[in-house]
Amino acid sequence: MKSAKIMISLCLVFILAACHHKTDTTQHITQSLKYAQGFTILQHDQYKEVIVKNPWVPGEILNRYYLVKNDTTSIPTDGYRIKVPIKTIGITSATHVPFLQMLNEESSIVGICSPKLIYSQSIREKCDKQEITDMGDALDINTEQVIKLRPDILMAIAYNNSDSHIEQLKRVGISVVYNIEWMETSLLARAEWIKFVAAFYDKDTMADSIFQDIEEKYISLKQLAATAKEKPSILSGGNFRGTWYVPAGNSYMGKLFQDAGASYFYAENKETGSLPLTMETILANFSNADFWVGCSATSMKELKDMDDKHSLFKAYKQNRVYNFNKRMTPDGANDFWETGVARPDLILADLIKILHPELLPEHQLFFSCHIE
Repeated sequence: MKSAKIMISLCLVFILAACHHKTDTTQHITQSLKYAQGFTILQHDQYKEVIVKNPWVPGEILNRYYLVKNDTTSIPTDGYRIKVPIKTIGITSATHVPFLQMLNEESSIVGICSPKLIYSQSIREKCDKQEITDMGDALDINTEQVIKLRPDILMAIAYNNSDSHIEQLKRVGISVVYNIEWMETSLLARAEWIKFVAAFYDKDTMADSIFQDIEEKYISLKQLAATAKEKPSILSGGNFRGTWYVPAGNSYMGKLFQDAGASYFYAENKETGSLPLTMETILANFSNADFWVGCSATSMKELKDMDDKHSLFKAYKQNRVYNFNKRMTPDGANDFWETGVARPDLILADLIKILHPELLPEHQLFFSCHIE
C-alpha cells in the first residue's frame, strides 16, 4: 500500500513537471532592440507582452502590459490587459507627438497635457478647435477630463515617486502606460521608443522600418564627422541661478558631442544626466572652448546682460554661440524637445554643420540658430 502511494505521488510530480515544462517552453520572440534599455517586447502565441523597466530600481519592473486582439485571450494576471490596435490615446508630453505622427496616428490623440508646450501646428490647431482636450499639466492632470475622455490608454511620464492623480485614474480603470524614453542615455535609444508606441497600434513592422532609416542616417553622419581633420572644443548650456548645468559624459548630449566630432571636457565622465558646476569651474574648464551651443539667450547682448562673465569666453568673443531655438513658438514650445526626440539625425546634422561646416555644405540648420 505504501509503495502504491509513493508511485502515485511520483506520477503526479512527473505530470505536474511535464505541464510546467510545456508552459515554460511556449515560444515567444523578443522584438529586436538595439539601443533602448527601458523596455522589452515579447511576442507570445496569442498576445504581446510589453515590459517597462524601473530605471530607479535595477532589475525591477515598473509595469507590464499584455496586448491582445480579442477579449477572450487568456493572459497572466501580473499585468494590464490592453486591446490593440488602440483607437484613442491621451498624451502627457510633447515627446510623444512625433512618434504618433510618424506612425500616422495623430488622429488618435483625444487629450493632451499643456497644449501650449506643443510645437506641432496641426496639434495646436486641433486644440484650439477643441478637437483635442486640454488635460491640464503633466504633474497636475485634470482627472475629471481624462475620465470623461476615457482614452484607450493614457501615455504618461513616470517619475521616481507616486502621483496621486495617476493612481486615481488607475483605480477607475484608465489604462496608464508609462513612457520613460527621457531616461535613456543616447539619442538613438530615445528614438527607438517609436517601437514601444507602435506596439499599441500593432504597427511593429512600420516602426522597425522608420527607426532603421533614422539609425542609418545617424550612423552615416557619425562616420562623416569622424573624418574631420580637427575636433573643436565645445561648451554647452548656461548659468541658471548661480549653477551652470553641463551634460555628463555618459548622457545623450555628452555622447552627441563625441558623435559630432567635438572635443568635450567631460567626455570621459561616466555619469548620466547633468553636472551642476560653478561659474568658476566653467571658466576654468571651458573659457577657451571654440563653440558654445544650447545657450538660452537669443542675442549676444542678451547673453552679456544675463551675466557679464559670459563675455570672457572665447566662443563669445569670436561670435560662435548657438541656441536650439530656431523652431520655437512665442509661448515657448520648442521643436528641439519634440521632433528632436524622434529625429536625432537632424540634431547631429546641425551640430556637425556648426563644428565642421565643410562636411555638410548644403545642410541648413534645422533646430539650431546662430545668435548675433
